[in-house]
Amino acid sequence: MDSYGKLVRDRIPQIIRADGTEPVTYTADPDEYRHRLRDKLREEVAEFLEADGAGALEELADVLEVVHALAADLGVGVDRLEEVRRAKADERGGFADRIVWTGNR
Repeated sequence: MDSYGKLVRDRIPQIIRADGTEPVTYTADPDEYRHRLRDKLREEVAEFLEADGAGALEELADVLEVVHALAADLGVGVDRLEEVRRAKADERGGFADRIVWTGNR
């Protein structure tokens, strides 16, 4: 955590209070929120990359939660995000075939 805090899930202050401590928090303005969401995405991706087994699934779920929040910040719902993802997959494919490109001849 940096000296200015970090973005946490909505129920974290409640969980801290239940543990007998009073959290110090504030609500980020829209610009700070956008910046902190991007920082949170970096944090969660890094944690996913370090995880293995069941931990990797938990971390991937955290990545997805941040992606959903980023979409909402852009004014896009999860359904629309999935629609855009599906359209890109239809046009360019997904990653299921495990193709690695090494250049052109």
